[in-house]
Amino acid sequence: NPIISFKILTFVITFFVALFLVVFLVAPYQVEIEHSNLCKAAQDSQLCLSYVSDLMSNEIVTSSSDGLSILKKFLVKYVHQMNSAIPVVRKIKNQINDIRQQGALTDCLELLDLSVDLVSDSIVAIDKRSHSGHANAQSWLSGVLTNHVTCLDSLSTKNGTVLDELITRARVALAMLASVTTQNEDVFRTVLGKMPSWVSSRDRKLMESSGKDIKANAVVAQDGTGDYQTLAEAVAAAPDKSKTRYVIYVKMGIYKENVEVTSRKMNLMIVGDGMNATIITGSLNYVDGTTTFRSATLAAVGQGFILQDICIQNTAGPEKHQAVALRVGGDMSVINRCPIDAYQDTLYAHSQRQFYRDSYVSGTIDFIFGNAAVVFQKCQLVARKPSKNQKNMVTAQGRTDPNQATGTSIQFCDIIASPDLEPVVKEFKTYLGRPWKEYSRTVVMQSYLGGLIDPAGWAEWSGEFALKTLYYGEYMNNGPGAGTSKRVKWPGYHVITDPAEAMPFTVAELIQGGSWLSSTGVAYVDGLND
Repeated sequence: NPIISFKILTFVITFFVALFLVVFLVAPYQVEIEHSNLCKAAQDSQLCLSYVSDLMSNEIVTSSSDGLSILKKFLVKYVHQMNSAIPVVRKIKNQINDIRQQGALTDCLELLDLSVDLVSDSIVAIDKRSHSGHANAQSWLSGVLTNHVTCLDSLSTKNGTVLDELITRARVALAMLASVTTQNEDVFRTVLGKMPSWVSSRDRKLMESSGKDIKANAVVAQDGTGDYQTLAEAVAAAPDKSKTRYVIYVKMGIYKENVEVTSRKMNLMIVGDGMNATIITGSLNYVDGTTTFRSATLAAVGQGFILQDICIQNTAGPEKHQAVALRVGGDMSVINRCPIDAYQDTLYAHSQRQFYRDSYVSGTIDFIFGNAAVVFQKCQLVARKPSKNQKNMVTAQGRTDPNQATGTSIQFCDIIASPDLEPVVKEFKTYLGRPWKEYSRTVVMQSYLGGLIDPAGWAEWSGEFALKTLYYGEYMNNGPGAGTSKRVKWPGYHVITDPAEAMPFTVAELIQGGSWLSSTGVAYVDGLND
């Protein structure tokens, strides 16, 4: 009977339409109800929940899975997506002829490789379900987002869907982690001692010694009296993924070379004969075709990196614009008693946890920049004479998401003019910093600010950009440039009067120094009391 058949067909269609509505409309609503807390820290909670729904619809997780289990599965899928993106990026790189873009894509490939390892390590850390594990995961996932943004910034085309998707997933991962773990203030514990605890007792003894008194694993000497004549050769010969400290001693001399400490070179220490005795110098720069990321004279992304008693220079000069002397992206890195000398973009504190002590950083525009969780203690930050019509910017912090555990903290330091700037200091404005990215975060505390600092203190990046979302703070500074009465009136600027507000930017809290620095031997102050 055609009428009966039609009614049956109509019923079947209606049934499946109803089933479709249940699965695709009601199910996500159920996800929203059951897992709304998982996405409470996300800037776009609906997008976050859609990722959870996707995991459930593919039966990767169930409605009874807890937040940490869902996050782990999300990260596993994230790793697969990055691994899938690598050959795509490599293919694009091989198809283009633009040398600068080829360089940018080379940077992207390295950053993707690093990110795969960081997310994989984060999965293991989260599985420990401990405060320290969650703090590590937050640091590493913060670095992953920074890696993706660094890649995007270097490309001439900004609408790459693959990269946009990876950036979105990094943001969601950080938001999920923030939603299911204890807040940083509870995770970070003030510790007693003289350095972050991620530094071993043996490392501490090494950092209390001079290079010639350390029993090194390898010696670099230009005159042939060592094992190698260049630092690059010695680094290449160092063991991969070493579990113990490997020391390279670089004898006095000027070494003209560019050196990369890759992620496989873990627990590497490079020590010289003194701040002005051992010098590593290069001149790669943006104007001559090198990416900012690749222009560093010394780049170190191996975990547990230590640099001591060595001067790092980029001599390209102010007319060459971005020219990095030192780039650091290795987690739990320590820079001790090192001059870092260039003009624009001198020190690229790119990502991860870093500590600088008794060092000297000089430059002009954005001469300390990047998105690490970094603390400077008892350092001299020295503004040089810039080119005509330029302004000096001590910092340009690049935090792009409120869930990133990153920021720049300057404590017990001197911010002063160089000898060439001092006579003409009134001709050039110098600011403590400007917001490179939307959630830029920098605090200057308990430091000496010379008269070179403009009364406004801080400068805009571009109009109103980031002025409401940044966090810039000053706490208990002194010197002729420390007055705050004429400082900027931005919503994100703070004159800190409560020690509790300053504490999150100390060694103990910003970089969890109590858990790693004490083993290095570098002197440090973990809290607010010197």
